[in-house]
Amino acid sequence: QVRLVESGGGLVQPGGSLRLSCVVSVMSIDMYDMAWYRQAPGKQRDLVARIYTDGTTNYADFVKGRFTISRDNAKNTVYLQMNSLKPEDTAVYYCNADHKRVPEQFYWGAGTQVTVSS
Repeated sequence: QVRLVESGGGLVQPGGSLRLSCVVSVMSIDMYDMAWYRQAPGKQRDLVARIYTDGTTNYADFVKGRFTISRDNAKNTVYLQMNSLKPEDTAVYYCNADHKRVPEQFYWGAGTQVTVSS
């Protein structure tokens, strides 16, 4: 059973920074496209950022220039560096792993809460 464990969430003031981490319990994440999603209360789950197996990244417009996704395949870990945080960034952030060639290998973490408030 593949597990994704997120960490790094918490309470931060507007303008502050947080770094989220997601550790994946597989032999290697080399063949997984990795992503971060978020879901605020009463809203749908939205893609925040994705990093492909080749290192290519894409971002939602609402985080471009503020958030950076990265991966360390040797540590089976993906990161989300979040800067210039705004109250509207408040949400549960979820890590996602999507195997490049095996559609059934699509996994979610349990999420980590990020709250931006003064």
